[in-house]
Amino acid sequence: MGTEERNMTRLKIKQNHDERISSPKLLSSESSAKGAGLTRRRFNRALMTMSALAASGSLPVRSAIASEPIKIGFGMAQSGPLGGNGKAALLAIEMWRDNINARGGLLGRAVQLVYYDDQTNPALIPGIYSKLFDVDKVDLVLGGYGTAVQAAALPIVMQRKQVLIGTGAVAVNEKYKYDKYFQMLPNGSTARTSTSEGFFQAAMTMDPKPKTVAIVGAVTEFSRNVILGARENAKKNGLKIVYDGGYPPNQMEFGSILRSVQAANPEVVFVASYPPDSAGVIRTAYEQKLQTRMFGGAMIGLQYSELKQQLGPMLNNVLCYEFYVPAPTTNFPGIKEFLAMYQERAKKAGADLLGFYLPPYAYAGMEVLEKAVTAIKGLDPNAIGRYIHANTFDTVVGKVTFAPNGDWAKPRLLYVQYQGIVGNDLEQFKRIGTQVIIEPQEFAYGKLYYPFAASGH
Repeated sequence: MGTEERNMTRLKIKQNHDERISSPKLLSSESSAKGAGLTRRRFNRALMTMSALAASGSLPVRSAIASEPIKIGFGMAQSGPLGGNGKAALLAIEMWRDNINARGGLLGRAVQLVYYDDQTNPALIPGIYSKLFDVDKVDLVLGGYGTAVQAAALPIVMQRKQVLIGTGAVAVNEKYKYDKYFQMLPNGSTARTSTSEGFFQAAMTMDPKPKTVAIVGAVTEFSRNVILGARENAKKNGLKIVYDGGYPPNQMEFGSILRSVQAANPEVVFVASYPPDSAGVIRTAYEQKLQTRMFGGAMIGLQYSELKQQLGPMLNNVLCYEFYVPAPTTNFPGIKEFLAMYQERAKKAGADLLGFYLPPYAYAGMEVLEKAVTAIKGLDPNAIGRYIHANTFDTVVGKVTFAPNGDWAKPRLLYVQYQGIVGNDLEQFKRIGTQVIIEPQEFAYGKLYYPFAASGH
């Protein structure tokens, strides 16, 4: 058995045939000619109905739906550096599957998910997607979580002339400009620069305005794109880059890096990192009592429940991007109900307990796909692509419209400052005010605290 075959035998596949629904019907989001969004009233009515059916033992069985399922295939990290987020995204996709199957399926056919653990390893992607197309004979595909894995999948999907809806990748379609690629990420159509734009906009609200910045990041596909954009934003805002350094993705020690940063004496420190190094950089900043006016950046991992709990008060005054946090400005129709259901299921699934980061966007991507397929009454990828490009979609994360390159037409990445965090209780992150939206101004709810001082408390 060759290396690739051994890898494939280790991949976990979970195919969902005619099973009995084991959870309440989620969000009643029937497509209509107007593309109506989710409402609390429909959600509550659906939840009460499914709860009553569950109590009576009368939940519908999949055999009531047409026997030939619609297969949706994808790779999704369940292990490796991004496995935690992959598990959370997968749970949201499964919630959508359960919801639509409880409503009679997609085009009257049961939805079956066919997925493999890509182990956060782009090298496994060609084998996974070739198998999905050639062996599993899937009808539709999704992209996994992460820039590198989606960058590896897109050329294969392009060869098959299929639609690809991904969640959590930056600037994947810049060179291809593929017309059937769509990204559920609120970075906007200029993701390279917009990913750090809010950070620099927040920095320039300080009085007096800063003049210097240090840029630090992992040498990965994601960080490379983000750092390129950070340099552009620094220049645009008249900031002098006094330190610009990268480190390998397996870096474990950050003392020498932060000593070099502190020696450069920047007023602002921007970090582009993955989960293990995000935690390592913050802990090291406290060990060395880093002194600067503003600290944070595009630090993947701070959005996770596990790291929020671990770091606790060390997050205070760190400015980082989030996709969603509780605030009066982010109370999208259906989002609270979705999160309540997700958080209940996450306890049993071993997924991220808050679900603020990827789950709403993974679910919203499935809503977009569902509405497009329902509207065209078929699975033709060209027709699906045209419909998605031509319409605005009401989802659990608000209204979504796509730019020609498949990214969001309007960026909505939230730059959030963690404030007033005491201890390591996760419940405090569900309250308004511990994660204060600073940018964009349309969603801002609170003010920026500065300077940042890692005092070790």
